[in-house]
Amino acid sequence: MTGTNLRAQLSSLIKLQEIDTEIYRLSFEKSSKPVEVKALEDSFESKKAYMAELEKKSLDFAKQKKDKELELGSKEESTLKLQGQLYSLKTNKEYQTMLQQIQDSKADSSIIEDRILEILEEMDKLKVRVDEERLKIKDEERLFLSEKNKVEIRIKEIEERLSQLEAQRKLAVVNIEPKILSQYERILASRDGLAIVTVKGNSCGGCNMFVPPQVINLIKMYERIITCETCNRMLYINEAD
Repeated sequence: MTGTNLRAQLSSLIKLQEIDTEIYRLSFEKSSKPVEVKALEDSFESKKAYMAELEKKSLDFAKQKKDKELELGSKEESTLKLQGQLYSLKTNKEYQTMLQQIQDSKADSSIIEDRILEILEEMDKLKVRVDEERLKIKDEERLFLSEKNKVEIRIKEIEERLSQLEAQRKLAVVNIEPKILSQYERILASRDGLAIVTVKGNSCGGCNMFVPPQVINLIKMYERIITCETCNRMLYINEAD
């Protein structure tokens, strides 16, 4: 291959690399979008889960209140029953024992009433938190849907641009010899989408490792494709630099 032909091949490879660099960048961005959406969904779901936890706690308090009200009703009924038996007792000892039972029953009722009041107080506090969280959830849902929509729009933009780039790529490879293109494709696949790089300041533009002067001279001779001894990427020298 003559120097002129190799220069032309390298020029075509450089243009192809520009296209592939954008393709790889956009493909990577596109692949990360589902992760972004999943993170948004997880964040929103965690807030919904917290809201559900508060609502469950509210239901638990309501059940506790109902149970205590039933217990209080049963205790008051028992007290009335005991009071009704007072006048049927024949001895003073029986009478005093019954009075103590009635007093104990009323004391139990008082404890139950206090617990009901505590539950009501907790329910009121929880209701405030639930109402606040409901408002937050609505805001979070709007934000989630808005951000998700932005991601979906971006994915569509990426897909449209990738379609354009693929069309450009098909045109760009036409003038590249099959053997050189095959070598380029192998390197591209194994080196994260970067197959051909310039040498700057005696360093490889791909791995930044030192490029010996004799290798630079070989590049300048344009007799064959020269690759980096470290990363195996194709090397060229930007003569404008």
